[in-house]
Amino acid sequence: MTEIQMISDRLDRFDRKILEVLAIDGRLPVTELSRRVGLSKSPCQVRLRRLIDKGYILGFRAVLDAAKLGQDHVAFAEVKLTDTRESALAAFNDAVRKVPEIEQCHMIAGSFDYLLKVRTSDIHAYRRVLGEVISNLPHVSSTSTHVSMQAVKDDAY
Repeated sequence: MTEIQMISDRLDRFDRKILEVLAIDGRLPVTELSRRVGLSKSPCQVRLRRLIDKGYILGFRAVLDAAKLGQDHVAFAEVKLTDTRESALAAFNDAVRKVPEIEQCHMIAGSFDYLLKVRTSDIHAYRRVLGEVISNLPHVSSTSTHVSMQAVKDDAY
């Protein structure tokens, strides 16, 4: 990487402000974004395009109201695998990505291998997903569930 590329990859205060503002409201028109960060429209557009092209901004999405959609039951499943070689981990990861009820999946360093955030309509639907789907994912040896009673902080909202 050349020195010019390294400098162009660094974030300055305007870049950081753009990211901060968009993290709160990704639907802002560029004119409003430029006003909030203190730049004129064209330089703001150039910076925004660069932040997208460099992968600082991965995309824009709508944040949905899970309760209104009947999907407000959240459980966290600890998953232990029978095999943790790279091929087994890859098989598990690929299978997890195909399960719509699994909202998040994190590989964990500790007494279990993965932590899954699972969103369903109720405990009965969760039990079905756990028994029929999660327990049948590649290399799963055991699971342990923790049911969320309330989301105190959830940056997705």
